[in-house]
Formats: sequence, structure tokens, C-alpha cells
Amino acid sequence: MQIKQWGRELGFAQVGICDTDLTAQEPQLQQWLDEGYHGEMGYMESHGMMRARPGELHPGTIRVISARMDYLPPKAGFATNLSDPNLAYISRYAGGRDYHKMIRNRLKKLGQMIEAELVKLGASKPGFRPFVDSAPVLERPLADKAGLGWTGKHSLLLNQDAGSWFFLGELFIDLPLPVDIPVSEGCNTCVACIKSCPTNAIVEPYIVDGRRCISYLTIELQEAIPEEFRPLIGNRIYGCDDCQLVCPVNAGAPLTDESDFHTREPLQQPELLELFNWSESQFLKLTEGSPIRRIGHKRWLRNIAIALGNAPWSEAIITALKERRESDEVDEMVIEHIDWAIEVQQMKDAGSDRLSRKTQRVIRSVEKGLPRDA
Repeated sequence: MQIKQWGRELGFAQVGICDTDLTAQEPQLQQWLDEGYHGEMGYMESHGMMRARPGELHPGTIRVISARMDYLPPKAGFATNLSDPNLAYISRYAGGRDYHKMIRNRLKKLGQMIEAELVKLGASKPGFRPFVDSAPVLERPLADKAGLGWTGKHSLLLNQDAGSWFFLGELFIDLPLPVDIPVSEGCNTCVACIKSCPTNAIVEPYIVDGRRCISYLTIELQEAIPEEFRPLIGNRIYGCDDCQLVCPVNAGAPLTDESDFHTREPLQQPELLELFNWSESQFLKLTEGSPIRRIGHKRWLRNIAIALGNAPWSEAIITALKERRESDEVDEMVIEHIDWAIEVQQMKDAGSDRLSRKTQRVIRSVEKGLPRDA
């Protein structure tokens, strides 16, 4: 069967196959959970070790077909957005359409193509099930075993030709397909990702403390973002790409051919104040079909309030913060962040020392380029 060829015809950049043995990953997964690095992501532990046992998640599975789809959009504008504190930075996977449904549908089609071929040959129909970051699946270790790349020190999968700008999806299947050979790790002595993390979330090579990660803080965390991290978030209002941006393997990463992953116009170098002024109805309309919608309007405002506090002093920013504070679209959690942002802005204007000592220490460490825990 031409499984890999069919995968390419469906838009996948690469397809690999592996067995289901992830026993070597179980102690690492348990240790990560025991350390509490998953934070509020209770789903990471609710299924126990099923995450490392594909055969328990989908009975009968003996092989996993792992596929990657590139998502790096043209005109990504990394430097422009990150260097201008008045613009909002949104992780580049989230600027277009949500990938989950698209990739799942294509994996389902791949399963149906395999099924049709087997039926044509007079064989029984296979049992299969597609997964795309929506169930307890250790997708990166599986992709690693399937030869799609190696696990980098930032815990993301790296491919020598495609870097890390791609989505992963899996097709669990009960066929004894031949497996691929894993590739050798290519990070060597490089620690650029570890040094670049704004919040020191990569606590050691290959281990990320999710509670410190900006992607977790701005997307997964439901409540208030701890004050110590707010100055470090900068203008990142949804996710963070810093560890990928500095990775030398990403230097030659290809752009995506999928127009659905191109950054939509309202999110192309957007100004913080413009996004902060979106009503809830505007937010829902302009993020329709986008992964951004999952955080909801209130967390959207929470994140932007922090970015506005981190922006250079501006009377317009203070006015916008105060007006939003009085609107009926905020709750106590959002108000807490607005008040923090107003306080930071006023300090920049008056040179006052009214901020909490913790916030002052963090701001000084950022400005002086000192280690985050200094």
C-alpha cells in the first residue's frame, strides 16, 4: 500500500509509522506529573498512563501512523511584532483556521483509503481512529519513533528540513505495518531555546514547567496570571514562539501551502489598543474558526491588559484601560489585570515606586538583562 504517498496527496508533508511501545516514556511522564508541571491542565493526568498506551486508548491498535502538516505562514512578521511593544504578538500557529478538524478529517480519509485498498484485495476492514491533540496521546514521542524528527530540548519535535513549525496528527490502526527508523538527535550542545525562554520555563533540557510557559499562562490558565510573570510576557497575548525563533534548525523551515493557516487580516500586525477595544461580539466574529476563540473574550482582555501595561507609557493606553474597567464585559479577574496595567503605566509616567516589590524586582531584572530569578 502507498500509505505515505496517499498522505502526501492529502496535504501532509511527511508520514511515518511506529509501533505502540512507549514504556520508556512512562517514568518521564509520571515524574513530570509528580512535579506538578502540568499546572491546571488536569486532563494531562486524568487518564493515568493511558496516554503512553495507545492500545488502551483504542483497543486493537498495534501501529500508529504519524503525520505532520507545515503551518508557517508567509509574512509571519516575527521581528516586527515582537520588537514593537504597541503591537500584539500571537503565536504563529494560531493566526489562521483551527487545525484540529482539518487534520482529523484528512487522517480519517487516509484511514478510508487504506480500508478501500484492503477491501479491494479481499481482506477484512481495518480498525482505525484519528487523533489530533484532542485525546490522551503522546504525539511527540510517537512522531519521534515514527522517524518524523527528534525531540528538541524545548520538548518540541524538530525535523532537519522543516524545523518545528508543523502540526502533528495520528492514525491508530490495527494493521501490522512495517515501521520506520527513528532519526538521531540533532540538537547536540545547542541550548539556544533554554536561554531564550522569557520565563525560564525550560527547567532542564527536554523538561518544560508548564506553569511558567507563556503559552500555558495565556491560553491554558483560567484564572489570574501570577504577577511575577506579567512583565516577562511582554506583548505576547496568545502563546509564545521564542524557543522556536532562536532554534537554528528552523532557519530553513518551509512556508505552508495551506491557505487556511495563513494569518487572517485582523491579526496581521494588530495594534494592542485596537484588539483591546473589541467587544465580545466582535471577538467572536473575528476569531470564528480560530483556535484563539477557545480562551474567550475575558481571558483575551486579561492577556491584552498585561501587554498594555508592558507597553511604553501612553495616555491613550491609560484611558482605554480605565474605560474598559467600567464596561459590563469584564469581571473581577480582568479588573485585577487592568488595575495592574494602570499601575505599571502610571509608574512609567511618574517614576513612582508604588508597584509591589515583587513586580519592581522583575521589571528591573528584565530591564538590566539579569537572570529571571535574580
